[in-house]
Amino acid sequence: MAGEFDLRGKVAIVTGASRGLGQYFARALARAGADVAITSRTLGSLAQTQADIEALGRKALPCVLDVRKLETIQPMVDRVQQAFGKIDILVNNAGCNVRKASVEVTPEDWAFVVDTILRGGFFVAAAVARVAMIPQKKGRIINVGSGTSLFGMPGIVPYCASRGGITQMTKALAAEWAPFGITVNVLAPGWFRTAQNDILFQNPEWVAYVTDKIPAGRTGLPNDMDGTVVFLASDASAYVTGQLMFVDGGFTIGAMSAMPAKR
Repeated sequence: MAGEFDLRGKVAIVTGASRGLGQYFARALARAGADVAITSRTLGSLAQTQADIEALGRKALPCVLDVRKLETIQPMVDRVQQAFGKIDILVNNAGCNVRKASVEVTPEDWAFVVDTILRGGFFVAAAVARVAMIPQKKGRIINVGSGTSLFGMPGIVPYCASRGGITQMTKALAAEWAPFGITVNVLAPGWFRTAQNDILFQNPEWVAYVTDKIPAGRTGLPNDMDGTVVFLASDASAYVTGQLMFVDGGFTIGAMSAMPAKR
C-alpha cells in the first residue's frame, strides 16, 4: 500500500508556485519523490520554491507562465515535456481575488479573477492533457478550489463564481478524460494564511470568529494539505475522479451547522 503513494519517477507541474499554497503543494510532491516544474509570472519569484525542492533531492524546473495570457501556456507545457519526457501530475493552483461590493465590481475586476482561476485553469489542463496525459494514457489533475466551491460569501462574487465553476469544470473533464486513465479532482483548502488573505488574518477578531466555526478548533497549517495532495497525485487515487475534497478542519460542516434551521 505504501508504494501506491510513492511519487518517485513522477513529474509534476504546480502553477502559481512562487508563494503560499503553491509552495506547499510543490514541497509536498517533492517530499513524496516527484520532480516538479514550478510556474509563476516571473522566474525570480520562484527562487525559494526551487531551493526548497532541490534541498529535498528532487529536480525543480522554473517556468514562466501567466495563465491570463493564453499564449504563455503551450510554451510552458512544451518545455516541461521536453525536459522530462512526460507529465504525470498537474496542480492547477494559480489564483487571485478582488474584494469589493458587487455593485462596485468592474468588468476588469471580473476578467482578472475569472480569467486567472477558471479560464486559465481550463486551458492549462487542456494543454497538459493534449501534450502528455492523453498520449501516455495516464495522469492526475488536481484543480484547487476553496470553501466557495460549495457555498457563497459576500464581497468576493467573482471569486465564488470562479471556484464554483472549477467544481463543474472538474466533473466534466473527469467524465471526458476517464477513458484515457486521467483523474481530475478538486482539492479545496479551508482557511490557510497566505499572502492573498493575510489582511484578514491580521484581524484577531476575524480569526476568532472563523476559528469558532472550525470544528478542529484552528486554521490550517502548511503541512495539513500534504497528505491529500499526495493522495490525489498518486496511484492510490486511481479510482477517485470528479470529486470535491475539502481540507478545512470541518469548516464547511461547521459553517453549515451554524446556519439557522428553516421553520
